[in-house]
Amino acid sequence: MKKKILLMSLMLGVMITGCGGEKVREEPPSLVVETETVTEPEAEVTQEVIEEPEEEIKVRPEVVVKELKDVTLESDNKYTCTYDGVKHDFIVELPENKENAPLIVMLHGYGESAEAFKGKVHLEERACEKGYAVVYVTGAPDPNDKTSANGWNSGIGEGGNEDVGFLIAFAGYLQSEYGFDKERTFAVGFSNGAFMTHRLAMEAQDTYGAVVSVSGMMPEQVWEYKNEENNIGFMQITGEKDDVVPKNSDGSAAHSKAPAIEDVMTYWAFSNGLVDADISDIGKKSTITKHTGEGKTKQVWDIFVKDARHSWPDETLTGIDTNGIILEFLDTQ
Repeated sequence: MKKKILLMSLMLGVMITGCGGEKVREEPPSLVVETETVTEPEAEVTQEVIEEPEEEIKVRPEVVVKELKDVTLESDNKYTCTYDGVKHDFIVELPENKENAPLIVMLHGYGESAEAFKGKVHLEERACEKGYAVVYVTGAPDPNDKTSANGWNSGIGEGGNEDVGFLIAFAGYLQSEYGFDKERTFAVGFSNGAFMTHRLAMEAQDTYGAVVSVSGMMPEQVWEYKNEENNIGFMQITGEKDDVVPKNSDGSAAHSKAPAIEDVMTYWAFSNGLVDADISDIGKKSTITKHTGEGKTKQVWDIFVKDARHSWPDETLTGIDTNGIILEFLDTQ
């Protein structure tokens, strides 16, 4: 705001002579100040509204389960079948009483087979004695890669075989054919087969009540579409020096698109509502963490094997009875 000052009259020190010849000093007239108010126009204020970008909601594609076909007995307890035009073979190992027996579906590593996996781990030897049925099944090559070997579509790449649908249909067939317990159907995998157990746990927990991952990781795509809540038992066995599974402990997760296995196991525990954790020693300087929760039937076990690499832990080297601890875990589910 500005002020403009107008001087109307100014007379200082004027002497006027009166009638008596006396000099009379007349006071100067008052200083008259006139002010004019000039108002500047106010600047227009524009309020910028910043809209936050909408969070992208990722929706996992729905699993479409098709019919398992062409089940054929090849020899003794060895069978073949097809699913969505893809051929698989499997080996069935039965307990003395198969009616309502819990079922374990065994998933081999990349490039292996049901027979080769059975020959390495022989979980059936002790599982069948405890009343479990054990079925080893062979994966298939990636139809988009002519150079690929037998494996499982764990979600690492785009496309591939519909293995989630296959393993749901496969378990359903076995439950119906042999009368296995639908509430106690489990999956155990090694390496690529263990990657697949992470995907099954996320997408097929209506069929599989618990899974075991030996030297497995959760693929990036499975992590991106993860559930907020789960109701499934989960057991992870990780070697300290496994160069395939990304870990925070050795910094390898910083260079991997897949999440660190420590973060994955925290996710499995918390998403199942398991807030209690008991950590103890196992084997030769290894640790086992058991996540449980009051009123919860599902548990999450996490075994970190000292000095072990990408392998099915050998008891003579690690002091850990891998088959025994797997069955102990499944007994709680």
